[in-house]
Amino acid sequence: MRAGTKPSLQTLTNPLIMNDIKKPEVLISEAEIAERVKALAEQIAPRIDDDTVVVCLLTGGLWFAADLTRALYKAGRDVRFDALWLASYHDERKSSGRCEVRADLQRPLVGRRALVVDDVFDTGLSLSEAARLVKDAGASEVLTAVFARKPWPTSRGMDPDFVAWEAPARYLVGYGLDDEGKSRGLPYIGAMD
Repeated sequence: MRAGTKPSLQTLTNPLIMNDIKKPEVLISEAEIAERVKALAEQIAPRIDDDTVVVCLLTGGLWFAADLTRALYKAGRDVRFDALWLASYHDERKSSGRCEVRADLQRPLVGRRALVVDDVFDTGLSLSEAARLVKDAGASEVLTAVFARKPWPTSRGMDPDFVAWEAPARYLVGYGLDDEGKSRGLPYIGAMD
């Protein structure tokens, strides 16, 4: 494709022509993601019961939460499910530094254990806020699980209880992680930098 031209529909759907469009560098494959989710479920299962509510942080945590709840079922735990939609990135590459609740919990948590699940632990803002909201909703215990934990230059207010993958300090996409709203559906995690 020449500089300054827009790709045609044929270009975007033809894999032979798509080679000119920059693809992310694969850091962790679809198969390795599945292995890590299974191993994490086996770590989590003894710490929870069937009355536990998995609270998925939308929207990025949806892919991981779906795989994790299936893996927990295979590990002997038939958990409940809910979601909490928090926004701090607003389709940008940098956090706004504030969490906005766009959709609250729907399931009662009073007296139940909760497992808050998210795709990536970056600044820690979303996971910390979600854990606080879940505790305020009456959960007897709040555990947290993330697929990826990125390094951070300063101390964060909390650390997740369960982490599937220690990620590099790169701009990640795929498996729920997005690039300004795009690339969430990639079956692997890649780097865009």
